Amino acid sequence: MSVKQISIFVENKPGKMNGMTEVLAANNINMRALSLAETEGFGIVRIIVDDVYEATTVLKDEGYINKVNSVVVVEIPDVTGGLNKVLKVFTEANINLDYMYAFAGEKNVANVYFVFRVSDHKAAESALTKAGIRILSQDEIQSL
Repeated sequence: MSVKQISIFVENKPGKMNGMTEVLAANNINMRALSLAETEGFGIVRIIVDDVYEATTVLKDEGYINKVNSVVVVEIPDVTGGLNKVLKVFTEANINLDYMYAFAGEKNVANVYFVFRVSDHKAAESALTKAGIRILSQDEIQSL
């Protein structure tokens, strides 16, 4: 049930993020989640979109270097300790967390969605399922 995330390398200069998002908007690609990590010369933009194939195609056609990775997206109740419960599952299953970020969904305001890049997404999915934590599929991301 992993979700496809696109990592895009964008120059760290004024207007470059706008240019990248303009390409997506012009092609009717909706971003569901976004994370930006910067370095001195470039940024790594990580996005989850409604149409992965179309997004990667138009980005490549416009000269953006991008790569698709699998991530685990979970729904967490927006309460104190909600994230801690998920991180505890990872710890107990000895799953390393590379990075994470969150996004809100319109349809269910009582929950928040977290994106996890982990060392072993299949083991993570198994451990989360056993703990009763809801994992989103690619199809569910498209319908948010």
